[in-house]
Amino acid sequence: MSAHAPAHVPAAADPVVKTAVADGIAVLTLARPERRNSLSEAMMAALSSALAEIAVDPRVRVVVIEAEGPVFSAGHDLKEIQSHRGDADRGRAYFDAVLKRCAALMTSIVRLPQPVIAAVDGMATAAGCQLVASCDLAVAGEKARFCTPGVNIGLFCHTPMVALTRNLVPKHAMEMLLLGEWVHAPDALRMGLVNRVVPDGGALEGAMELAKRIAEKSQVPVKLGKAAFYAQAELTLDEAYAYASEVMTTNMLARDADEGISAVIEKRHPTWEDR
Repeated sequence: MSAHAPAHVPAAADPVVKTAVADGIAVLTLARPERRNSLSEAMMAALSSALAEIAVDPRVRVVVIEAEGPVFSAGHDLKEIQSHRGDADRGRAYFDAVLKRCAALMTSIVRLPQPVIAAVDGMATAAGCQLVASCDLAVAGEKARFCTPGVNIGLFCHTPMVALTRNLVPKHAMEMLLLGEWVHAPDALRMGLVNRVVPDGGALEGAMELAKRIAEKSQVPVKLGKAAFYAQAELTLDEAYAYASEVMTTNMLARDADEGISAVIEKRHPTWEDR
């Protein structure tokens, strides 16, 4: 959960998050391995900024989030947090601001038009685990481990809980939150935290393979579908069907839906125009 290296202010040529875009896929790399890629203020700001740019970038069809080093992300930077214990309000205003900033980052991933895939080799703890759970898909190396250890240090992982309870069945989520123990990749797969487990060191390759397959599809149903997936989950059954029918009608009127259905009837490959 914490970063134990000395404080380090990144220089302009030493980015906290590296961005690369090719063939419709944006790869965001958490690039603070010496700080265990903790979600410091700088890391959250850089990741939020990169996602905001991607949201309006027509080149980007899929996003992959990976990390340098043996730790995907160790969650919040506890040294930053502890440094505000001496504030007049004992850190209340600072803690509130940091947690709101983190929540905004996580919701921006869910609300990003493009699908986001986490590529996890190594450890993802606390808010780092929350980051994985907030992504639409996740691929883990076979030695990857996940944990919400706050309960072990007197701090229940309340905000990671929000993402976990939207991915795992309640008893699996509560098990992680109450025990604060490591969950290894095969169990993370069984519990629904990740989609696939691949050979150690192969998470990025596995995530890229999924990303390429998604990038080949028309972006009309992908973007409509991602937004609708999360929206309908918050509705009652009747409301969800009414909403989904509305969105599907809109989708049916798109040029690419006409092209896709025509291609099936005519036994040919469709040509997408993303409209």
